[in-house]
Amino acid sequence: MSDLLERLRGRGWRMTAQRRVVAEVLAGDHVHLTADEVHARAVAKLPEISRATVYNTLGELVTLGEVLEVSTDKRAKRYDPNAHRPHHHLVCAQCGSIRDVHPTGNPMADLPDSERFGFTVSDVEVTYRGVCPNCAKA
Repeated sequence: MSDLLERLRGRGWRMTAQRRVVAEVLAGDHVHLTADEVHARAVAKLPEISRATVYNTLGELVTLGEVLEVSTDKRAKRYDPNAHRPHHHLVCAQCGSIRDVHPTGNPMADLPDSERFGFTVSDVEVTYRGVCPNCAKA
């Protein structure tokens, strides 16, 4: 069983067939699918699942804090099930593929007080951009 499914069961989230399929599609460490990609993979497992059900389920998972909604550029939003392990993203500037990365250090500490302008900083998101090996070969 995936980590996401285990977390949802632990929360007592009602596990319908449709919700289960969406959670199964999102399973994995480096999964960053668009809603349309989630729908296409869900239909392969459960042909009667509707696009609206997939979108609604993704919205619920984001609201619950079990899935992150990732917007790295002007492309479609992507959904990241790795919501409970702090990480950053490495994004290919050509194809848009995304990988989770876990650099050492504390990015919160990297922002000096003089650059906080009185803000109480509660979170940080770092996106590294480059060209993935597949695009570099092309």
